[in-house]
Amino acid sequence: MINYLFPVPKHLLHNYYNTFGHLPITMSKKKPSSPNARTAALKTLCQWAEQKKTISPIMDKLLEPLPANDRRLCGKLIMGTLRNMGQLDHIITGYSKHPLAKMKITTLMALRLAVFQLLFLDRIPPSAAVNETVLSLKAQRQPQWLLNFVNGVLRRISSEIDIIRAQKTIADDYDFNHPSWMVTRWNRYFGQQLSKEICLANNQEPKLCLRVNTKKISQIELQNIFIDSQIETKKGSFAPDALIIYSNIGSPTLLPGFKDSLFQVQGEAAQLASFLMGPFTGNKTYLDGCAGLGGKTSHLIQLIKNVSLTAIEPDSYRFKLLKENLTKTPNGNSVETVNLPLEEFANSTSKQFDAILLDAPCSGTGVIGKHPEIRWNRQESDLKRYQSEQLKLLQVASSLLNEGGIIVYATCSLEPEENEEVIERFLTDAPQFITTPCHDYLPSKAKDLVDEKGFFRSNQGLGLEGFFAARLQKICTDREK
Repeated sequence: MINYLFPVPKHLLHNYYNTFGHLPITMSKKKPSSPNARTAALKTLCQWAEQKKTISPIMDKLLEPLPANDRRLCGKLIMGTLRNMGQLDHIITGYSKHPLAKMKITTLMALRLAVFQLLFLDRIPPSAAVNETVLSLKAQRQPQWLLNFVNGVLRRISSEIDIIRAQKTIADDYDFNHPSWMVTRWNRYFGQQLSKEICLANNQEPKLCLRVNTKKISQIELQNIFIDSQIETKKGSFAPDALIIYSNIGSPTLLPGFKDSLFQVQGEAAQLASFLMGPFTGNKTYLDGCAGLGGKTSHLIQLIKNVSLTAIEPDSYRFKLLKENLTKTPNGNSVETVNLPLEEFANSTSKQFDAILLDAPCSGTGVIGKHPEIRWNRQESDLKRYQSEQLKLLQVASSLLNEGGIIVYATCSLEPEENEEVIERFLTDAPQFITTPCHDYLPSKAKDLVDEKGFFRSNQGLGLEGFFAARLQKICTDREK
């Protein structure tokens, strides 16, 4: 006998079946489970939608109580939903009489999560994807009519999932899973073919890329350790210390050598940007003006012979992680760390530097594959705002630079407003600076990533993150005369 959440007269059941093609969900004897992957994924996506900021801190908080297997599934659900959200919305629209724009965010995110499982995760039975989604909504204390609505939509989609897969075509705009303004501008700047390749790359889960800590181990030695653990690896195509992990290992913390800091997770393009701070000769003073979590900071420690390095990070959460990461890095304790905005640091110090890395805050359109929420967080109008902030940072950095010194300006953006336009505007207001070609400072395999203006550029179509970098040199006084 079927038990419902409330007594339902037979004539109402008959009417419901005629309307929706199925009976209301039967859940009276099954209580909402304790926090699990789907519930945590739903909560994470709802909080992200309300805040429209980076999703990592939300995931760190909500996924921490879960067992390891649930954490992996939860991460896959969240990232997969964000990467395919345009296509998921297209499917839901075709099976729901209620417009997506009028749905509450909890309802819409639950539908997206379930359709992602139905469409892409073959190992999850369709019944489990549907039922567990409804249970997650019940755990969120959603009303019964909404549970029945979601159940109905998902069961209709589930019954036709093979047809939906067969109809999938990459030519449709929704299947690019990017906002239309983003695709339109990339078509204009890169051409339709490269724009398509960038979008497709963004929709795939990126391979894990490591930078070998050559202060502790060689690349080949670390690769052999992975081979002994049956972990498939390949050397990077552009950066000399890069290793690409092809095995599905879940979290990088599970890799052998993680606890001993034999490597750091860092993409190849980000690794290449650090080389532009060369030549690494003499007793120079270095500044990482936007250190973040310390990926490039720790790489600079590997490259600099006599470490004299200051790292600036204004955000308190990232600064804490920066400090933790440097404790795991050989010679990391020799780095001066400062938890201040760059402008405040400049106003409080008499120090001058020979080389400054300015990995400026940006739209992040070059790392959408790793951070899929970026595509949905950004608006085209944001680009000029970022440009204004980037110019201010460059101007502050220039005040901290010795004559003859260089600033490496870098972004993980594909957008000209944040890249060459920033350099052009800065040079107009700072005639004491010139650009120097990046070609001479990159590893041999990466020299083709320099354009005719001497700027370093990479994009997702090349199998890299999208990066831009320029070298700006302050002309010596004697030369000016």
